[in-house]
Amino acid sequence: MNDKLNKIVEELKTLTLLEAAELVKEIEEVFGVDTSVSVGAVAMAMPAAGGGDAGGGEEEKSSFDVTLDEVPADKKIAILKIVRNATGLGLKESKEIVDNVPKVLKEGASKAEADAMKKELEDAGGKVSIK
Repeated sequence: MNDKLNKIVEELKTLTLLEAAELVKEIEEVFGVDTSVSVGAVAMAMPAAGGGDAGGGEEEKSSFDVTLDEVPADKKIAILKIVRNATGLGLKESKEIVDNVPKVLKEGASKAEADAMKKELEDAGGKVSIK
């Protein structure tokens, strides 16, 4: 990768989940694209692409799956908003996830991204696991 792309990637690593969600919305508006379809395709492709390093142990795991395990009825709306922002999905798709837990929210997430997602969802009252 060239220096310009490396700088962009390093800058993206510093974003919070909310900032990343805002960035996605801005990219959609500026370039007239719909990322909701590609997000699922990328999430499904990432584990297949990362599956090549069979020699890695648990300590060296670099991608994680974030699963929403439980949503209290009185916290559903707050968690729904977080799911929408974190996944980039529409309202209907996000509601289906929240209504049918346990569900995997993100596959192939980095450790930092998985931890941030977990903290945000748990602060809202949900129960989350990372595998």
